[in-house]
Amino acid sequence: MKSIIIASLLIAPLALTSCTRTEKNVTLGAATGAVVGGVVTGRTSGVVAGAVIGGVTMALVSKSKKRSGYCVYRDRRGRLHEARCR
Repeated sequence: MKSIIIASLLIAPLALTSCTRTEKNVTLGAATGAVVGGVVTGRTSGVVAGAVIGGVTMALVSKSKKRSGYCVYRDRRGRLHEARCR
């Protein structure tokens, strides 16, 4: 079990290297929310609720920092472009 946790901690940062700043913020918010939800409630449902609340909150905060009404999209080739939010 320890080896799985250690491997996850070593691989997780690599998975985030190609993410946009918004995607990283959402991931951080979801992870933080999951930890807080698990510690506060001690139940799996608390972990899930915390992850959802943290992820959504960070998505909204990240979105409001940029131009109003615009979102950053990634195409099939990994290129980023900014356009009106859908």
